[in-house]
Amino acid sequence: MKFIDEANIYVKAGNGGSGIVSFRREKYIPMGGPDGGDGGDGGSVYVVGSENLNTLSDFRHTRRFVAKNGAKGQRSNCTGARGEDVIISLPLGTMITTLDQGEMIADLADITEPVLIARGGFHGLGNTRYKSSTNRAPRQFSKGSAGEQFDLKLELKVIADVGLLGMPNAGKSTFIRSVSAAKPKVADYPFTTLHPNLGVVSVARHRSFVIADIPGLIEGAADGVGLGIQFLKHLQRTRLLLHIVDILPDTSGDSALDSARKILKELKRYDESLYRKPRWLVLNKMDLVSEQEQSLICDEIIAGVGGDCSVYRISALNRSGVDQLCHDIMTFVESDESV
Repeated sequence: MKFIDEANIYVKAGNGGSGIVSFRREKYIPMGGPDGGDGGDGGSVYVVGSENLNTLSDFRHTRRFVAKNGAKGQRSNCTGARGEDVIISLPLGTMITTLDQGEMIADLADITEPVLIARGGFHGLGNTRYKSSTNRAPRQFSKGSAGEQFDLKLELKVIADVGLLGMPNAGKSTFIRSVSAAKPKVADYPFTTLHPNLGVVSVARHRSFVIADIPGLIEGAADGVGLGIQFLKHLQRTRLLLHIVDILPDTSGDSALDSARKILKELKRYDESLYRKPRWLVLNKMDLVSEQEQSLICDEIIAGVGGDCSVYRISALNRSGVDQLCHDIMTFVESDESV
């Protein structure tokens, strides 16, 4: 299934049913009086978060959601039937805003109960409602009100405990493959990851966390260059960022330190709050260099971008250092209360 994280939809609640003018007509009951019933309320439109969905692909073709109108009133003071509601299931993490003004309607970060987004119209009144001591045979009635309608934008931000950050070919996909059942594409060329991948990492019985891998960032990402900038929003709900750095020079000749600095620069330009999230430095592909070279390269990177963050040296391919990293992440997630 293709991963879609944005969609536009139109929702329309049902109109309220009109009341009617009616008078009681029965044998042996002269002057029966008014008996026109009220109309029914229009159906409303609700959204609900579902853990079984992880993409907005269903909304590529189905874009209109219209609730039923309320039925008009009936004789014998019978109220018209209420319009049927429409309930739209969305992935958890979906933000719903108005398309024209960008006003927030709902954020389904952890909501699994139905949320009202378009209220149905109120029912009209039948002529019985207008009966009084001075108006014995009213012929007034009212029409139902119109239901609310909106053009809405759906934007999915995946919910994960940990987000992976790094240049293309830094080893992010290899890492998520080695620690979870997720199987993103891995190849020896850039941008093999084209959309976010989620994996569940089980550390022990009843102890697990969710990790998200997004396409790699490149220089100029904050200005829209490359693929990663389109998916950085999916890291905004995470508790922890893992900055994975390939300790070998990239294909353009930039050193590992230069690549790491570029990532942090683009991250800060994109979103200051995302830049300030807890971030660990993970130096990858340690199996490709000698121990002496490891120390020189790692010390340079740590001095250049490490700051006071935690630093791990791993090889995602042969899982060297990976188990300890996962246990430390689990401890952090269990103790963190920021999300």
